[in-house]
Amino acid sequence: MNLEQWIADYVRAWNTNDPAGIAALFTEDASYYTEPHAQPWHGRDAIVAGWLANQDEPGQTSFTWQPLTVTGDLAIVQGTTVYPDRTFSNLWVIRFGQDGGCREFTEWWMEHHPR
Repeated sequence: MNLEQWIADYVRAWNTNDPAGIAALFTEDASYYTEPHAQPWHGRDAIVAGWLANQDEPGQTSFTWQPLTVTGDLAIVQGTTVYPDRTFSNLWVIRFGQDGGCREFTEWWMEHHPR
């Protein structure tokens, strides 16, 4: 598993909404939790469909990140997503399969509010 490459591929898929690019990120039986306690999109086809149903416009966001921990098949990433009109802090928990694809993805996101 190469976390930097996987994140780069994720951001590319995020900015293009290319179904093949999205699918390539995940194992066939992966689970994608859009929030920690939400029902996941389960399976590569459901992940692609869920992603495309909730897609951002290409080029609408910028994303910066740093790893908090990377160990074995687990990576925890802290990020910031900036849209033209709002900003979010992100925490991603990524569990990788044997082939380097993500087998479980959980995201936490909190919108920044002006003070």
